[in-house]
Amino acid sequence: MIGAVVVGMMITSCRSHYVMSGIERSRILVDSRYDALNDAQADAFIAPYKHVVDSMMSPVVGEVAKYMAAHRPESELSNLLADILMWAAERYNEKPVFGVYNMGGIRAGFAKGKVTYGDVLDVAPFENKIAFLTLSGEKVLELFRQMASSGGEAVSHGVQLVITKDHQLKSAKINGEDVNPNASYRIVSIDYVIQGNDRMEAFKAKTHVNSPQEEKNNLRYIIMDYFREQMQQGKVVDREIEGRIIVE
Repeated sequence: MIGAVVVGMMITSCRSHYVMSGIERSRILVDSRYDALNDAQADAFIAPYKHVVDSMMSPVVGEVAKYMAAHRPESELSNLLADILMWAAERYNEKPVFGVYNMGGIRAGFAKGKVTYGDVLDVAPFENKIAFLTLSGEKVLELFRQMASSGGEAVSHGVQLVITKDHQLKSAKINGEDVNPNASYRIVSIDYVIQGNDRMEAFKAKTHVNSPQEEKNNLRYIIMDYFREQMQQGKVVDREIEGRIIVE
């Protein structure tokens, strides 16, 4: 009995008497003001690591013609990344009809000019890998409706979606033709996305999946390979907003 009383007292004494009264939040702007007063000891500690990181991140892999950022419903950068997925398909002996890259997976933009390894890592920092799958036309339409509900996702050249201002799918074409609900469509995307993430649950009905998981299939390496090929050909990478997703 005495033991029970002691345990009860211990439990009571461990309970916090604090009560949350509210939550506040604010943005903290991190800019050059924080560089005004250098900490020599911290700089000395970081220096050897900075050299190693810079040597890894600074190599140039290509060049872009203008500043590119991702935004809905369509942007130059999202168009580029979806097109790169289509470009990579040949090395996997795949012939997808269209590609999908999630806007949420694009974490930075490209500044005009040289593009480095580090720049690509900023844009695609995750361990996501390329993936191929098949959906029925009915599920493709469901996928496009889910994209419309989010205000748009990255789609490759040849896809033409018209959505309403209240995020409803109005029409969908692939290479100039209406989506056939009874047909099958080969698609290239990202392993994370085809699990049904980012509200694209139609991907859960996927069949005939080809999702190689070796590190070389990470999107960042595929993106860098694309840039390197363009650089070897003397090309500066560019994309335009071309009406892949239109809001009416």
